[in-house]
Amino acid sequence: MANQIKVGDQAPDFTLPDEDMKPLRLKDFLGQKVVLAFFVGAFTTTCTKEVCEFRDSMSRMIDLKAQVIGIDLTAPFSSKRFSEKNRLPFPVLSDNKHEVFEKYGLQFAPCDNNECCFGSGCYPIVKRSIFIIDGKGVVQYSWVSDNSAVEPSYEKIQKVVEQIT
Repeated sequence: MANQIKVGDQAPDFTLPDEDMKPLRLKDFLGQKVVLAFFVGAFTTTCTKEVCEFRDSMSRMIDLKAQVIGIDLTAPFSSKRFSEKNRLPFPVLSDNKHEVFEKYGLQFAPCDNNECCFGSGCYPIVKRSIFIIDGKGVVQYSWVSDNSAVEPSYEKIQKVVEQIT
């Protein structure tokens, strides 16, 4: 597992499919501010609330020349349904193989008991996270939660985006 990405690090590039299976790269968005929002699961209560907060703040993000990109664990068809249901004006990329979550150091190790996996067998669990990246690809803000039910501070995210030149 990779080390967790920190403020000042160059954001690792990646290519993931969007809701329509079109491959998008982080590099495609360089030159503008990017808010990477890593979701732990489409259609969960906290993820739905989080994406709707971003949806509702999009006009402000556009004014600040920032692009929100959601990254979800589910397959592209599920990301598409999630995006359509919540009328999301930003791409939701599918990382159902956990490659980007791992690249950013956001995976917990697989557990050795069924308790943490809700009896379904062991699998890696990922962390809800936000990374704000400047136009040169440098991470300017990092928020990573060990508790998937905790939401980020949307005020703090907007404030950081405002401060990036």
